[in-house]
Amino acid sequence: MSANNTVKFKLDPINPPRVSAEQRRRLQAVAAIPDAAIDYSDIPRQTDPVKWTRPGLLVSSENKQQITLRVDADVLSFFKGTGKRYQSRINAALREYVNAHRKAV
Repeated sequence: MSANNTVKFKLDPINPPRVSAEQRRRLQAVAAIPDAAIDYSDIPRQTDPVKWTRPGLLVSSENKQQITLRVDADVLSFFKGTGKRYQSRINAALREYVNAHRKAV
């Protein structure tokens, strides 16, 4: 545990952790729950269907702020794999999150 009480776990996909009999029983119980019985009330409502497209015109640099941001390697790899201007797509994904949560508050 770090000084700010953050616990970090790393998953090694080649050597996944063993699942105990109790954990397996709990996972099977969750898997058996029908989709209709799942309570989604704490998730912000998505009003419009999300359409992932290439970003439009460049936004003026005076509207942007340069920061250093640490993201998981697989997340960065995914966005870089979408081609040029992947940073704009990361910004678009973050914008969707902000808009969804701004409406929910």
